[in-house]
Amino acid sequence: MLQKLNIKNYAIINELEIDFSDKLNIITGETGAGKSILMGALSLILGDRVDSSVLQLNENKTVIEGSFKAINNKAVQNFLKANDLDEEIMLMIRREIGSNGKSRAFINDTLVNLNQLKSLSILLVDLHQQFDTQELSSSDFQQEVLDALAGNIELLIQYQQIFYHYKTTKKELVALQAEQAAANAALDYNQFLFDELNEANFTANELEELQVELKLLNNSENVKQELVGIYYELKENEIPIVQQLKSLYNKLHALNEYHPAIAELSQRLKSAQLDLADIADELEHINSAVTYSADRIQFVSDRISMGYKLQKKHGVTTTNELKVLKDELQKKLNQILNIREAIQQKEIQTNELFKQCDITAQIISANRQKTILLFAVSVNKLLAQVGMPNARFASEIKALDTLSESGMDRVEFLFDANKSNRFEPLRKVASGGELSRLMLCIKSLVAKKLQLPTLIFDEIDTGISGEAAKQVGNIMKELSLSHQVISITHQPQIAAKADAHYFVYKLIKNDKIVTSIRLLNNDERIVIIAQMLSGEKPTAAALQNAREMVGN
Repeated sequence: MLQKLNIKNYAIINELEIDFSDKLNIITGETGAGKSILMGALSLILGDRVDSSVLQLNENKTVIEGSFKAINNKAVQNFLKANDLDEEIMLMIRREIGSNGKSRAFINDTLVNLNQLKSLSILLVDLHQQFDTQELSSSDFQQEVLDALAGNIELLIQYQQIFYHYKTTKKELVALQAEQAAANAALDYNQFLFDELNEANFTANELEELQVELKLLNNSENVKQELVGIYYELKENEIPIVQQLKSLYNKLHALNEYHPAIAELSQRLKSAQLDLADIADELEHINSAVTYSADRIQFVSDRISMGYKLQKKHGVTTTNELKVLKDELQKKLNQILNIREAIQQKEIQTNELFKQCDITAQIISANRQKTILLFAVSVNKLLAQVGMPNARFASEIKALDTLSESGMDRVEFLFDANKSNRFEPLRKVASGGELSRLMLCIKSLVAKKLQLPTLIFDEIDTGISGEAAKQVGNIMKELSLSHQVISITHQPQIAAKADAHYFVYKLIKNDKIVTSIRLLNNDERIVIIAQMLSGEKPTAAALQNAREMVGN
């Protein structure tokens, strides 16, 4: 509940302080006295943006501060915890606007942004201003009203979380399907290229090694002849070189004792003889391995020809580059396979989320169906009470083709002003005065259901008077038994219901016109209400009438 409001340097307000009652607070005053300015200041601490045209252009900053009692309000406590804000017995909200138009907002002396301020204000105050009746024609507002009365608030939060997850997952599914479609366009070609390389199945450096082998095969006879000749000279000649070295070694070895260097040289000669013997053996082994084979030559030639063709096709020059290309094609093909698997998983996930949404939406819809008739009966009863006995209110639920953020259906408020049984959408047929009273009736029902701490009405009684105004006052009085109600009014019948009656007026201070406000005592209330009934100089009858209204 709003306990206190302080305003400094705002519009034509220099400084004022208002202590509000916990019940029905009525604010009256002549047109232009500054009542709407009060609401403008209040809206700033509820998160509205600054209108620089109403600020006082001086060196002093504008400060609006509200003190709220929010004891046992779990929603407020949860908000404070979630935003790391201090919990105090009194909740202090302050808005400061500098002479340059820049503003800052504070909750319990901690700087916050406007989104945080708005989120908190929704938990504290429902502010209905003079032109807010247009909101009643909004489909979203109508839906919110019925869901509040149907007890769907928590269920809707749960549904919207699932629905958001569903929409996100479906979007991801569509993206994967588009990715697959793009990949499928190149799938056949990439598969052909891969199969071609996979069938060739080249090993590392194979083409380079085959080129060497082919050269050897094509010259095998000459190579074998030369190898045999060298081997013959080394080991098979009449006096083989290996045998000659062995004989030379034996001779030199016999001279070891005559010169120290001879021993080393004889050892080297021995090593040379052994190396040549090994070379001869290896030449013999190579010679036996080199064989002429027309089939092998054909096979190697075909492999090289295939390799050159593929190298030319892909613009590469080595076997290993062909292998890298093959691996890359394999990855692309695997990615398409992975996309298919991902699509299958995403489809399963999307279908499951849709089922969850559908089940929850059906429960929400059923709750709406249960509430809709009783809601219309309650509104029509209140309409008769506020002077609209011939008006009829109804609402209908229309099924949607697809699930939406609000479920599987939409709510439409209908209105018949004259018992014609021709119900039309509210936005098309209701007048401003009818909308004002209808809004009061609906908000009184919603307030009881949601237990909003504070309800503020800025001239909601526009276009009514007499008995209708009295009944509006009765509804506000009834609301004030369980809620704090603050109302700006021009109707004496409503003002007479006040638990606290405030009067807004202008005065001249330091050659400037400023707005001020004061809490009226009982005698002052009677005079003000009498003036509202008969004019600035109330008659004795008006004063007596005012006494009776206040007394009742």
